[in-house]
Amino acid sequence: MKLSQIKNILGSLEEVNFTLPDGSVVPVHYHVTEVGQITKNFIDCGGTVRQEKKVNFQLWEANDTDHRLAAQKLLKIISLSEKALNIEDTEVEVEYQTTTIGKYGVGFNGKNFELLSLNTACLASDSCGSGAKQKVALTELGNEKNVCCAPGGGCC
Repeated sequence: MKLSQIKNILGSLEEVNFTLPDGSVVPVHYHVTEVGQITKNFIDCGGTVRQEKKVNFQLWEANDTDHRLAAQKLLKIISLSEKALNIEDTEVEVEYQTTTIGKYGVGFNGKNFELLSLNTACLASDSCGSGAKQKVALTELGNEKNVCCAPGGGCC
């Protein structure tokens, strides 16, 4: 979800709640301790240089259980961050402490923001061979001249 989408949703909310991928809820006394933009410069396994930008929110639980973050307060924090840091309208990623710092995508279910599991993937599967499988017609199987596992082929 892009930052502009989150801002639009926040405009219609009073309170801001987050649910985790397992259905549990981030305690309502969390703080948003950071809003920023992260730029990642990297090279993929196929040799392509890439750049990725994301807006980052960091959620943190304090022991001040009376704390509640109002939607308008988060909008003000975002606005200040956009001005001070020239934040672009990119995808938002949330950091939240569980057993380690987890990184999550963001969705919205009509009531609460949802922290969504993220997955890794090979960005160069067409050039590095990680996902490339040789296509062989079924009619061609067994027709190879030097089939290793044919009777007398010597592989077994």
